Amino acid sequence: QVQLVESGGGLVQAGGSLRLSCVATGSVFGIRSMAWYRQAPGKQRELVAGITSGGNTNYPDSVKGRFTVSRDNIEKTVYLQMNSLIPEDTAVYYCNAELRDSIEYRWSQYWGQGTQVTVSS
Repeated sequence: QVQLVESGGGLVQAGGSLRLSCVATGSVFGIRSMAWYRQAPGKQRELVAGITSGGNTNYPDSVKGRFTVSRDNIEKTVYLQMNSLIPEDTAVYYCNAELRDSIEYRWSQYWGQGTQVTVSS
């Protein structure tokens, strides 16, 4: 069974840094795009960072210059380095990836369980 497992969330003071990790486990045969989303209470889920299989990245203006997404294709892991955190970054962060499983060879979108990031002022 294919799963995305996140780690690295927590509580940090404004101006601090956190690094999130997300590893694809199970019968993974291929990985295309990977991304991080976040959802704050009462708000819609929004894209935070995306990275293609070729390493091209994209960010919304709200995090550009502060967040960096990277991936390790051998380890099947995507990272999100978050610097200069502000209270508005407080949210549950979700990992997303387009994966192909080795049983049915079908491409599907997968989501992690979410990890809480809280930035105190």
